[in-house]
Amino acid sequence: MEAEIKEKTTRVIPAKESVYLEGPKSRGYELLFAFRVFFQFIKGFRKFHFAGPCITVFGSARFKEGHKYYIAARSLGKRIAGMGFSTMTGGGPGIMEAANRGAFENGGMSIGCNIQLPFEQSANPYVNKSITFEHFFVRKVLLVKYSYAFIIMPGGFGTMDEFFEILTLIQTKTVTNFPIVLFGKEYYKPLIDVMNSMAEQGTIAKEDLELVLYTDDENEAIAHIQAYVEKNYKVKPRKRYWWLFEKR
Repeated sequence: MEAEIKEKTTRVIPAKESVYLEGPKSRGYELLFAFRVFFQFIKGFRKFHFAGPCITVFGSARFKEGHKYYIAARSLGKRIAGMGFSTMTGGGPGIMEAANRGAFENGGMSIGCNIQLPFEQSANPYVNKSITFEHFFVRKVLLVKYSYAFIIMPGGFGTMDEFFEILTLIQTKTVTNFPIVLFGKEYYKPLIDVMNSMAEQGTIAKEDLELVLYTDDENEAIAHIQAYVEKNYKVKPRKRYWWLFEKR
């Protein structure tokens, strides 16, 4: 029985997902790969062109309904919708589902950028718009591209990858200094300790720590984002110029 389960498990991941970073391939393979990536970007740009200004919520796929972080993410999704923003997530279960669900239940736009995975990542039922991507790097571009703030709920490797990539983009002024909220003081205390140690040892500037709001308070998180938006932007409906049959 164990051998049978193992055999089924090893067949889940498509070959194309496990070879594309293994080194040089033929020119034809590389050209086809580039076209596939380009197509994913264009598909995402067309799908989300009229999605409106977003706030992206990151977090673990493993928290179940009833967990305190699921409840908090659902509440934050409702409040994001109440601000007039679309709620964007990775489109999967757990924290992502909770944030999408809150927005959906409050009549807001709920968006999912899903990823093909052999486990965990099936699309949640609370999204108005959703795309499933083949590659993480394409997905991360879309998760950042349309958002004016980022809420990092407790999560694992994937959430840390997304958090530090966004933080690096803002630190290096590659993108605008959008608000980042690190939500969950108990969960993230060891991470904050590491970041403080980085500042003490000079590998980051002490001012870089100010790029992140570290909180457990939903009101503080929303107020932080709202203050930035009111100071820098005016949220209003976009004029819709249809091109090549995009859908609302």
